[in-house]
Amino acid sequence: MQKFGGTSVGDPDRIREVADHVARCLRRGDQVVLVVSAMGKETDELLRLADEVSRTKPGREMDMLITGGERKACALVAMALSDLGVESESFTGSQAGFLTDTTHRDAKILEVNPHRITEALNAGKVPVVGGSQGVSTSNDVTFFGRGGSDTTAVALAHALDADACELYTDVPGVFTTDPRMVPSARKLDQISFDELLEMTATGCPKPAMRSVELARSYGVRLHVRSAFSWVPGTWVAKEAIVENAIVTAVTLDTSEAKMTVTGVSDRPGVAASLFRTLAGSGVNVDMIVQNVSAEGATDISFTLPHEQVAIATPVVESLLADVGASAAVMDTAIARVSLIGAGMQTNPGVAATMFETLAGAEINIEMISTSAIRISCVVREARAEEAVAALHDAFELDKDPADRRLV
Repeated sequence: MQKFGGTSVGDPDRIREVADHVARCLRRGDQVVLVVSAMGKETDELLRLADEVSRTKPGREMDMLITGGERKACALVAMALSDLGVESESFTGSQAGFLTDTTHRDAKILEVNPHRITEALNAGKVPVVGGSQGVSTSNDVTFFGRGGSDTTAVALAHALDADACELYTDVPGVFTTDPRMVPSARKLDQISFDELLEMTATGCPKPAMRSVELARSYGVRLHVRSAFSWVPGTWVAKEAIVENAIVTAVTLDTSEAKMTVTGVSDRPGVAASLFRTLAGSGVNVDMIVQNVSAEGATDISFTLPHEQVAIATPVVESLLADVGASAAVMDTAIARVSLIGAGMQTNPGVAATMFETLAGAEINIEMISTSAIRISCVVREARAEEAVAALHDAFELDKDPADRRLV
């Protein structure tokens, strides 16, 4: 299974390169199924057009519009393969057997029945599937959301019992941090599903988190690699077999804001009421910190996505009297910096080193959250990249794990 992202099929030359790559794989003796994203920035352009012609943008019609980009790309790739003498057939998500729920713009896969893909393979053809789309139980076209082509590829790899699912993108693999921020960032040869899940949940943009969750659940081997070279990328495995690394990566997430509800009555049920109401409004709360009560009142802070600030603010303000709070303050200038590593479970001192490093750089920590293999700190957005660089240096992530000093 091979998935090519938007930049990989961004223009006619790139599409021909993808076709040539597939032809080489076939000559090597592989069977190949392709999943392709829309070309380049085409999805953004379709969204822009929708904004220009409609205020309401009904979900059903938006899904019909957006998925057109992937259908166009898969047909063009099939044409390029034909020119190389490779028999192929293009398929929409529904033709490939993807049945989804009825949620538009963010549909969930209910079932994959790839009998037409299997028939094409048995006939010696290369199936080319449009990513991020399916058909709902109501027989409407549905879109899986941003990054949904990764999810399409993983789900199809599982359904076909593929040897591996190769996710081709514009980066050569998964790095210890964003190399645009820290030039010494090191490409990882291997990483565990749990570590990659934590990375994608805390700012690592590729691959899509849903696809990693799906791959972990069904044991699909992932290979994240570059579409622009034959150099091996990063293999994702069940267990952390990466050279006994204590810390694997540092991630940065600038997509969240922080809300603080001050002077909340310190009595049972207040937090439950607050967060149940937010959940009922579709607000996805992440980190939560409650201060120690003083004179019967406390402060509760939590983070949430930037795009949900406009929803959360009036909801919380409407609850102030009910929870006995004095005010709700929104802060959009924060960022989350996280350390990820399966080795943290058995090695003390990681948190202390992280906090000492940020203190040494005079970067204030506003919130802290942990899991078994992650430590996250909320800091000022203006200092976030500096924090990432300092932590990457402190844990010597530019070096092979065997050469790093212990924390």
